[in-house]
Amino acid sequence: MKPDYILVDGSSYLFRAYHALPPLTNAHGEATGAIYGVVNMLRRLHRDYPGAQVVVVFDPPGKTFRDDLYPEYKAHRPPMPDDLREQIEPLLDVIRAMGLPLIIEPGFEADDVIGTLATQGRSGGHEVLISTGDKDMAQLVGPHITLVNTMTNTVMDAEGVFAKFGVRPDQIIDYLTLVGDSVDNVPGVDKVGPKTAAKWLAEHESLDAIMQGADSFKGKIGENLRTALDHLPLSKQLVTIRCDVPIPEKIDALQQAEPDAEALRTWFARLEFKTWLRELSGGDAAPTSSQSEASKSAPNQIDASTANADATKVALPPIPVFDPAQIEVIQTETSLAQWIERLQKAERWAVDTETTSLDGLEAQIVGLSFAIEGQLPAYLPLAHDAELVDVQLARDETLAQLKPLFEDPEPRKVGQNLKYDMGVLANHGIALRGIAEDTMLESYVLDSTATRHDLDSLATKYLHHAMVAFEDVAGKGKNQLTFNQIALEQAAPYAAEDAWATLALHAQLAPHLRSAPRLEQVYREIELPLIPVLSRMERIGILVDAQHLQEQSAVLGQRLVELEMKAHEAAGQVFNLSSPKQLQEILFDQLGLPVLKKTPKGQPSTAEEVLEQLAEEHSEQSPLPGLILEQRGLSKLKSTYADRLPEQIHPKTGRVHTSFHQAVTATGRLSSSDPNLQNIPIRTEEGRRIRQAFVAPQGMRMVSADYSQIELRIMAHLSEDEGLLHAFNQGDDVHRATRLRCLGLPPKW
Repeated sequence: MKPDYILVDGSSYLFRAYHALPPLTNAHGEATGAIYGVVNMLRRLHRDYPGAQVVVVFDPPGKTFRDDLYPEYKAHRPPMPDDLREQIEPLLDVIRAMGLPLIIEPGFEADDVIGTLATQGRSGGHEVLISTGDKDMAQLVGPHITLVNTMTNTVMDAEGVFAKFGVRPDQIIDYLTLVGDSVDNVPGVDKVGPKTAAKWLAEHESLDAIMQGADSFKGKIGENLRTALDHLPLSKQLVTIRCDVPIPEKIDALQQAEPDAEALRTWFARLEFKTWLRELSGGDAAPTSSQSEASKSAPNQIDASTANADATKVALPPIPVFDPAQIEVIQTETSLAQWIERLQKAERWAVDTETTSLDGLEAQIVGLSFAIEGQLPAYLPLAHDAELVDVQLARDETLAQLKPLFEDPEPRKVGQNLKYDMGVLANHGIALRGIAEDTMLESYVLDSTATRHDLDSLATKYLHHAMVAFEDVAGKGKNQLTFNQIALEQAAPYAAEDAWATLALHAQLAPHLRSAPRLEQVYREIELPLIPVLSRMERIGILVDAQHLQEQSAVLGQRLVELEMKAHEAAGQVFNLSSPKQLQEILFDQLGLPVLKKTPKGQPSTAEEVLEQLAEEHSEQSPLPGLILEQRGLSKLKSTYADRLPEQIHPKTGRVHTSFHQAVTATGRLSSSDPNLQNIPIRTEEGRRIRQAFVAPQGMRMVSADYSQIELRIMAHLSEDEGLLHAFNQGDDVHRATRLRCLGLPPKW
């Protein structure tokens, strides 16, 4: 589709950009991440759809006609975060400076303005593309009107709507009415989700028919439908996009003006969007004293003093542009030999594996991608399904030729999360050596508090480049393809992009590390050498006594039965301990315990912290909160460890294999998952019994070592605080000692 008009749901993208990117700021502490995300999306639309007229629409401040219809509309939405609110006016000014028509219609949401303009465009014979992430917009899809989600690069026509929702575009309003919207506080039919709504509409065609035949619906869900009959007409009004908004200008009159280069230059300088500023200047922008470019968590020019280095600016190389049409596919022995020679001579090269699984122990290589600076990236297909590839080299023979290159100890390899690739190569008998750089760890060491260090997020932040998502080439859900099932025409650019982005990222990240010697030391001497250690730990795994766990599961099961009986006795009735609604009624209505906190829907909360406070402060009134807490803890212990761990014993090794993550915690500690072996309780007897299931092989012993409150000890040493030093020197409970000091009580109170 070649659109004449692109209608941009600015409000939708503002919120999505805010949550998708880390909390970025300029040197003055002004938030910039959401602005960058939206502007980047608008620039991409111009690149992807040259010649199309782009119109941007935002929600107005204040109430709309829907609030008049239903005062509770969006009542449960939390207030807009301050750091997002402060970005709105600058963003609107930037959009105006770009010359784009900008519409904010008081009393109407952006959806309604877009619906009106789209209808006008269709009536005028124009092709209209709506750029949004809002599911409600699917009701507008039809002849000459299509949706695009620029953040996921997915286009949705009528067939796409049916594939996603299971209903036609003309049924979307009825579908949304039945399902309701908890975010906007639009009531639907209780317990009716997307699948049920789609099923009903397939059988009855419309909401009107469903309502007319409500008496024929059986069971509890039929009761829920009949209960909802009174409010469904209102809900339908709330979810229906208006297409008759009295907009002063018709769509044909909305034309893009010439960009105001001077205004853009001023804004990009203030926001520290240096790459775009350089584009406006026709070359390199003058260096600034910015802490970070808003498109990055580490900037094109940073003040290295923030990383305990000399206060010098860091100059970065130009960011390359990836062209999916400019890649090489290695399909012959001659091409392979040429690439092996290039890699042997290269100062450094990036590699990435494409596999059949995310499970490092099970994953088999489908293909490899390579990138060398100054050369086109390449993809080497090795195990795609035969009918999808005309020619591909034999995997085992090809990997045998590459093995000396991968096992060369000279550090030249660059990767993103190379621990995974190391495990995958090990599955094929290759011991990866010579790791020079890992961009995930470079990013993590530079800013451990960043929300994500995955390749897609880093490419967005540092390269201003939106990566092709795996779902875009493989699909989603139960029908998602494995990489070997993807046609080479799609697989090759996707894979080559990974290697290209990894090498380009290293070029941007490395100067920042060099400017911060202490951080670079952590990276070189701790994080990088840890990669092969953790990879080996994951592959070796840990021996588990399954019989012991089964015995503990039986013990925990009996204890849970006893706790349930005690809880029923304390409540004075039988009830479902897992039902928040029943627990609310018993704790607060029948037992009269105080409501300490409410859920977003306004119901009394029974969350763990609430039960803990009730158990501590009101145990004399009722032991029930304490019993529920104990029951929840033991139930989790049983389901997560006693029952689940035996199922996770690998059939080939007889061991449990966790995954260790280096780039997750802000403190630098490791985390583990699948299973998480770091959260098994040690303070309770039941938790200690679970830990006893981890055993050493015959003839060996297991040694356990742990720091004792290492962070607090470091703080005591650095601060020389007398209270902390005394507590540690005397062997006191440092947390208790600190509480007593804060309360002004004597140490032995």
